[in-house]
This record gives sequence, structure tokens and C-alpha cells, in this order.
Amino acid sequence: MRGAFGALVALALAGAAGAQTLPELPPAEIYVIGEQHDNPTHHKMQAALVTRIAPTAVVFEMLDADQAARITPGVTRDAATLGPLLDWAESGWPDIAYYAPIMAATDAPILGAAGPADDLSGYGLDAALPDDQQAAREALQAASHCGALPEEILPDFVARQRALDAQFADRTLAALDRYGAPVVLITGNGHARADWGVPAAIARVRPEVAVVTILQGEDGIVPPGGGDLVLDADAPARGDPCDAFR
Repeated sequence: MRGAFGALVALALAGAAGAQTLPELPPAEIYVIGEQHDNPTHHKMQAALVTRIAPTAVVFEMLDADQAARITPGVTRDAATLGPLLDWAESGWPDIAYYAPIMAATDAPILGAAGPADDLSGYGLDAALPDDQQAAREALQAASHCGALPEEILPDFVARQRALDAQFADRTLAALDRYGAPVVLITGNGHARADWGVPAAIARVRPEVAVVTILQGEDGIVPPGGGDLVLDADAPARGDPCDAFR
């Protein structure tokens, strides 16, 4: 899938027009759909893509297994129901109104990727990264935290990100094994990136699984890391994210 990346980016960005135009999707067993968490248009696109894909299951970075288990077949998948059911107000994620339409776009099981990890020994987390990649990852962590992190803890943040990528990959593969294809993972762009995120973790342990990666940018800026498809949307009005670190 990766070889078509350049052409697919150009197509998606040219036709996105506020991320309302749905692109054609290559066939896959797993679709990893990224987001900027606070961009409502990204979530609308995710809901539309889930409708088109008609997945057997949808895995959410934002849920753990206990929360997901509360979404039984009889539960109405709207914000008014899901908010209190999932204790969403205490979760730290953006408004449940962003995510409820994604869950409502399918009657397939909703699964959680968060929570305590299972055995991740097959994902190579103990192996050191190449020096240039380690440095790039540390620089990204520093930038995403507005330079507020002491340099000595940056490796810990990189290790945490690697572990989450492996965990999300593991939970998504478990969904594939249980329910069959296609499975969707809803996650942030940082985890969705093809070069070292969840798709790379899947490829490490199950290279035969066909994965399509969809990233979502803002104002024509392509998220880093690459993917099979990149969509664009206007950035919402937001304050300076670094204010929280000052």
C-alpha cells in the first residue's frame, strides 16, 4: 500500500474541500484512521469513512476494554447516552459529541485499545532504535510538549509512545482475529503514521496483514510519517497549545 502514497496524497488534498469529499479506499484488512483530536471535521470524516468501510469492529484509542464493554448491542450510540455511560467527562478527551457519530456509523462492536497491555514481547520494544530515529522521536516529543520537558526524560516519553503503538497494534490484530476483516482503528495521527506508528508495529509481527493508513492534516499541512492517504481540513479556532506549559 505504501508505494501509492504520493499520488494518493495529491488526490485527497486536491479534492478534500474541508474534508467533505470521500476518497476511494484501497482494499485492506485493517484501516488505521488518524486525527487531530480537537478537529471536529476530522471526526466527521472518520464517521463517513467508517460508514463506507462497514467494518466488523472499530477499535478506539480513547477507550479501555471496560468502557468498550459497556457499549452493548442495545445501547443507543449518541452523545447523550455514551457520555455518562463511558464517564467521558473525566476522560480528558474532547467532547463525546465528536466521537459518538463515529460509533453510531456502524453497529459493529466497539473495542478499546487503552488500558493495561498484554504481552508485547514480539514487538521489539527492548531493541534500541537507530540513533537518527531516536533523535527524531525525542525532538518530536520535545516540540509537542512545547519544550517544557527536561531532556533527560525525553527517552522515557519515546519509550511510552513505542509501547502504545505496539499495544494499539496488538488490540487491533486481536479484533481482526476475532471478527475478521475489515477492522478500523481510530487514533491520533502520531500513532497512525506509517513509518514508526501502529502500521509499522503491525508489519513487524504480522507482515502479511494488509493495512491502509489514513492521516488527516490541517490547512494543507501534511502530518509527518507518511501513510497511504492524507486528507485535509480547516484547522479549528484554538488557543496557543503551549499556554498549558507556561
